[in-house]
This record gives sequence, C-alpha cells and structure tokens, in this order.
Amino acid sequence: MSSNAPRQPVRDLRFFLTVPHACSYLEGREATTLFLDPQESPGQGVYDALALLGFRRSGRHLYRPHCDACNACISVRIPVAEFAPSRTQRKLVNRNADLTLQVRPALFDAEHYALYAHYVRTRHADGDMYPPSHEQYRTFLTLDQDYARLLEFRLDGRLVAVSAFDQLEHGLSAIYTFFDPDPELERRSLGTFAVLSLVQRALDQGLPHVYLGYWIRECRKMNYKHSFRPLEMLDGRHWRRMIAL
Repeated sequence: MSSNAPRQPVRDLRFFLTVPHACSYLEGREATTLFLDPQESPGQGVYDALALLGFRRSGRHLYRPHCDACNACISVRIPVAEFAPSRTQRKLVNRNADLTLQVRPALFDAEHYALYAHYVRTRHADGDMYPPSHEQYRTFLTLDQDYARLLEFRLDGRLVAVSAFDQLEHGLSAIYTFFDPDPELERRSLGTFAVLSLVQRALDQGLPHVYLGYWIRECRKMNYKHSFRPLEMLDGRHWRRMIAL
C-alpha cells in the first residue's frame, strides 16, 4: 500500500462533530472536532486508513480538527529514511546512551501514573490536563489494543520518561510523552529524545514514517516538531514536503 494513498475502510463508518469549544492551542479561538463513532472499536485496519487522513488517537477515540474558519492544525510526519539529525540531535542521542528503553503494552501502571501526575503538576498546571487523575490518565493513554504501546526510558532503573505511541502498518504514531521534570535531567531533552527513539525504531522495523500529530505555526509549544527535518505535511488528501520556514 502506498503511504500516500489511504486504503478505504471495508465498510461505512459514522462520524460525529463536537459543538464548538475553546481551542486548546490558540487563545481566543473556537475549535470543532470530527471523531469516529465511539461505538466503533478503533481496530487496526480502520486506524491505518484514518491515520493517513490526519486522524489521531486519544484513548479509544480517533479524531481530527474540523474547524470552519480555521485550518491552523497541520498533520505532520517524518519520512524516516530521509531524516537527517541535526548536530544538536546527534549530541542528544549520545548524551542519552546510558538510558535503557523497553516497550510495554498501553495498560495502566502505577509507576507510570505517578510520573505522569508529577509531570502535569510541574509542567502543565495551567493546561487542560490539570489536575491529573487516575481516570483522566486511563482514558487518555491506556488502551487494550495490540497496536497501542508505551516506551519506557530508565536511568539506572529509575523511570525518567514514558512515550505513548501506536504501531501502524505505515509507521509509528507518537501520541504523548511525559518525563521527570527534575532540573538535573533537563540537558537530556527527554521529549526530543523520545521522538528520535521512535525514528530509530521505525528505521529498525523498515517503517516509512513517524507521525507527530498536528503542527500549528502560531503555537510556540509546537516549535519542536519543525526541528525534525525533512518533514511532510498533509495537504488535503496528499502528503507533501514541508518547505523551510
């Protein structure tokens, strides 16, 4: 299957639109979200096809922005065979060479939740995820599906980061990464290293892409995504190379 030609689902699917709500990324804007019928199980084949059309996963829901007056959210992905790490990124890989990585199913783990709660309280106390709770964590990052995975990062046995990702037919989809906000770990740039680790994993598996979700030009928190070059963007139903800013 071509990674630019989504395979059509074998049956009709139902989608719903949310009512307009405050945008999580751009202040003063309203957003509307298109999502797959919650009664549908987000099985592998449907997910593979919808991911090529810019859909993302949150818990058991597949969704994408569908705003009438705004198209700021741009789906982006890394073509891993062409990825050229910058000098800074190469140094970052070497700096984290002492970390142990392990893939686990996307199931609830008390140690993972404790790190997530600490991360949200420390780094995102002004965001939608605050205050953290067990229920919020479960509905956001856990899913009992074979394609849903968690990548652990440990330093001498200490859990320092967890990256949730999905194993797709045509790549890996980065869902969310949380990490220990200890200032002593800041030089490791664990969020960026998590993406680099997924790129390497995709290369090792012969998968063509790592999906990074949505990039928004006006959102400062999204700037890190543009540091991975080259980058491809979804333009309608077609993926094309994103030109330099």
